Amino acid sequence: MLDDGRGAVAGGAPAGAFDPWRYRDEAGVASADLTGYKVEATDGGIGRIDSASHDVDDSYLVVDTGPWIFGKKVMLPAGTVSHVDHDERTVYVDREKDQIKAAPEYDETSHADPAYRDRLGGYYGETWSSLPPDGPTRV
Repeated sequence: MLDDGRGAVAGGAPAGAFDPWRYRDEAGVASADLTGYKVEATDGGIGRIDSASHDVDDSYLVVDTGPWIFGKKVMLPAGTVSHVDHDERTVYVDREKDQIKAAPEYDETSHADPAYRDRLGGYYGETWSSLPPDGPTRV
């Protein structure tokens, strides 16, 4: 437990800082090809991975939400991945469906734009800090 009362994120950066663009060490991602894996939020499935990046300090998932958000795609920074079950081909993220749905909209033409990435990383950083300190993704 940190002095400010928040727990540290399993596999996260030292002192529990959220790094949106890096997979957590304990997530079990390594350099696996996650394309086609199912994605589970804390409250249910959100779709399948359309593409994934493993670039250093620039990793993310693009998830095809299918009928959940009427066929739209969402971009999830790697730091939202809490763990991967390779046997079940499922990636688990530590956000609720509503948090993901409310994120800055994904646009294939601007996903590499630094301003968009700053907004997205900031959004997920804010939603991380709003997680309860004793939630299942903190230790």
